[in-house]
Amino acid sequence: MFLEQFPIEGRANGWIEVICGSMFSGKTEELIRRIRRAEFANQALLLFKPKIDNRFSEKNIVSHKGSTFEAVIIDQAKDILSHWENQKIVAIDEAQFFDDSIIEVCNQLANKGVRVIIAGLDMDYQGKAFGPMPQLMAIAEYITKVHAICVSCGNLAHYSQRTVQQTEQVLVGAIEKYRPLCRTCYQQR
Repeated sequence: MFLEQFPIEGRANGWIEVICGSMFSGKTEELIRRIRRAEFANQALLLFKPKIDNRFSEKNIVSHKGSTFEAVIIDQAKDILSHWENQKIVAIDEAQFFDDSIIEVCNQLANKGVRVIIAGLDMDYQGKAFGPMPQLMAIAEYITKVHAICVSCGNLAHYSQRTVQQTEQVLVGAIEKYRPLCRTCYQQR
């Protein structure tokens, strides 16, 4: 479980939190949990998602469990800065779909005292680092790696096996295209 040990309340320090893991590991659910707590505390926040992620909703982030939260839909990471109006928290879902400019955007916000919360896949279906996620983890003050359950053996899973024949790196989908596997089962596929 993630232990939230953040800087002393009221200080001007910002920071970056990354929530990462495989498909079906609860990344979006954890992101929503954190922003709901901030919302309850009346902290001004903005939530963003990339336009490409339209699996469950055009305007909300939606977890596989069904939790939702309204988001600002953007094409590029730099669009975050044009929407930001000194909100204390900026949250970003599916960060792996953005280009590397998201790294600078997150750094700029954190340097201005913003709590930046990012969720995304750390690896693609081939088990390779996905987009800007490795660099975002490198600059983050806090990293939470969540795991799914392997649908083959029941162990902790951190691989996303693609179950369709398409080979492009970015293929938006859910249970109809992916399944979570542990290391052993992923290697045996």
